[in-house]
Amino acid sequence: MIRLLPALALAAIATAATAQVGPPTSQRPCSANRQLVLKEGAVVLDTGPNTYARFVKGAGECLVDQFPEPAWVPSSNNPQCFIGYRCRDSSDEF
Repeated sequence: MIRLLPALALAAIATAATAQVGPPTSQRPCSANRQLVLKEGAVVLDTGPNTYARFVKGAGECLVDQFPEPAWVPSSNNPQCFIGYRCRDSSDEF
């Protein structure tokens, strides 16, 4: 059991490191934000103080019962930067 604790601690640190989000979208140019979404396919970004959202490049990144909805975020050079899409549930009300 004692040998297992260091392994669990390392796993927790590794998981926390991969879950880190980069600088807010408002601190990067619009094109850099968009390129990140296109490159990764799906990414969680910091959109403001304590606000995070998942953005995707297209419908292929959404679940079967979801659809892509255009998304805009603030960037350093554009307050309404088209970044890609957010997946919405088909049961969501507008």
